[in-house]
Amino acid sequence: MSNPIIKIVNLETDEVIVRAMTDEEFAASEQAAKEHEAVVEKNQEIEKAKLDKKAELLARLGLTEEEAKLLLS
Repeated sequence: MSNPIIKIVNLETDEVIVRAMTDEEFAASEQAAKEHEAVVEKNQEIEKAKLDKKAELLARLGLTEEEAKLLLS
Protein backbone atom coordinates (compact mmCIF):
# COMPACT_ATOMS: atom_id res chain seq x y z
CA MET A 1 0.00 0.00 0.00
CA SER A 2 1.36 3.42 -0.91
CA ASN A 3 1.56 6.30 1.52
CA PRO A 4 -1.15 9.00 1.55
CA ILE A 5 -0.88 11.96 -0.78
CA ILE A 6 -0.06 15.39 0.64
CA LYS A 7 -0.42 18.82 -0.89
CA ILE A 8 2.04 21.57 -0.04
CA VAL A 9 1.12 25.13 -0.97
CA ASN A 10 3.63 27.98 -0.81
CA LEU A 11 1.47 31.07 -0.29
CA GLU A 12 4.25 33.45 -1.22
CA THR A 13 4.97 31.93 -4.62
CA ASP A 14 1.68 30.07 -5.24
CA GLU A 15 3.75 26.95 -5.90
CA VAL A 16 1.78 23.74 -5.31
CA ILE A 17 3.41 20.38 -4.74
CA VAL A 18 1.33 17.20 -4.65
CA ARG A 19 3.21 14.03 -3.72
CA ALA A 20 3.12 10.90 -1.64
CA MET A 21 4.25 11.21 1.97
CA THR A 22 7.68 9.83 2.73
CA ASP A 23 7.83 6.88 5.10
CA GLU A 24 9.12 9.22 7.83
CA GLU A 25 6.28 11.70 7.29
CA PHE A 26 3.74 8.91 7.33
CA ALA A 27 5.17 7.47 10.57
CA ALA A 28 5.13 10.93 12.16
CA SER A 29 1.54 11.42 11.02
CA GLU A 30 0.49 8.09 12.52
CA GLN A 31 2.25 8.92 15.79
CA ALA A 32 0.59 12.34 15.94
CA ALA A 33 -2.81 10.73 15.37
CA LYS A 34 -2.19 8.27 18.23
CA GLU A 35 -1.10 11.08 20.55
CA HIS A 36 -4.14 13.13 19.61
CA GLU A 37 -6.44 10.19 20.35
CA ALA A 38 -4.78 9.73 23.75
CA VAL A 39 -5.37 13.41 24.57
CA VAL A 40 -9.01 13.17 23.47
CA GLU A 41 -9.55 10.09 25.65
CA LYS A 42 -7.90 11.79 28.64
CA ASN A 43 -10.10 14.88 28.19
CA GLN A 44 -13.19 12.65 28.02
CA GLU A 45 -12.15 10.96 31.27
CA ILE A 46 -11.66 14.35 32.94
CA GLU A 47 -15.08 15.57 31.78
CA LYS A 48 -16.74 12.37 33.00
CA ALA A 49 -15.05 12.76 36.39
CA LYS A 50 -16.31 16.36 36.62
CA LEU A 51 -19.86 15.28 35.78
CA ASP A 52 -19.67 12.48 38.34
CA LYS A 53 -18.48 14.92 41.02
CA LYS A 54 -21.27 17.35 40.17
CA ALA A 55 -23.86 14.57 40.37
CA GLU A 56 -22.43 13.42 43.71
CA LEU A 57 -22.55 16.94 45.12
CA LEU A 58 -26.13 17.47 43.95
CA ALA A 59 -27.12 14.16 45.55
CA ARG A 60 -25.46 15.13 48.85
CA LEU A 61 -27.32 18.45 48.78
CA GLY A 62 -30.57 16.75 47.88
CA LEU A 63 -31.01 18.85 44.73
CA THR A 64 -31.97 17.88 41.23
CA GLU A 65 -30.01 19.22 38.27
CA GLU A 66 -32.95 21.46 37.35
CA GLU A 67 -33.05 22.91 40.88
CA ALA A 68 -29.32 23.62 40.77
CA LYS A 69 -29.68 25.36 37.40
CA LEU A 70 -32.49 27.46 38.83
CA LEU A 71 -30.36 28.50 41.78
CA LEU A 72 -27.43 29.44 39.54
CA SER A 73 -29.44 31.38 36.98
